[in-house]
Amino acid sequence: MKLTLWGTRGSVASAGPETVRYGGNTSCVEVRAADGSVLVLDAGTGIRRLGAALRGESGRVDVLLTHLHMDHIQGLGFFDPFFEQDREVHLWGPPSTTEALRERLTRYLSPPLFPVRLRELPCRLVLHDVPLEELEIGPFRVSAALVCHPGPTVGYRVTADGATLAYLPDHEPALGLGSMPAAPDVRFCE
Repeated sequence: MKLTLWGTRGSVASAGPETVRYGGNTSCVEVRAADGSVLVLDAGTGIRRLGAALRGESGRVDVLLTHLHMDHIQGLGFFDPFFEQDREVHLWGPPSTTEALRERLTRYLSPPLFPVRLRELPCRLVLHDVPLEELEIGPFRVSAALVCHPGPTVGYRVTADGATLAYLPDHEPALGLGSMPAAPDVRFCE
């Protein structure tokens, strides 16, 4: 697997001379398998540059969202593959007990917050609730697990080409506890 970090900032994109070295875009990681398959982790402002880099490529693109806070979806409307008629884009998001992923994303990708509605995108768009069990997306084996963060939030474990990565950008294991207990022996990947 090859990883490209297109955005690593939290909460607010911060462009300027002081962020040139480490970047100023919010969460977006490209995971590319040996066969060229692309998996995208989160859709912060960094996904705009990734989309531009994908221009001219063909094939399916899968975007796995950890949660729907603005810093993790802010770049969705600027992702070039959404505007390519021959492109198949799969959007995966954390399951909710109250609303489907389409309804939750439509609140952002529609006027007055955004000029283009989700249903108007020319690509072949498929939305999925991420199952909380292992699934295969092309050459990738993906596991999702709920993590402690406001709103439905998942972390991912991705395996391909003999390598494994864990992606947990927002996680507060002590959220809601009165005082901080001693840290347990936790292993995310073995």
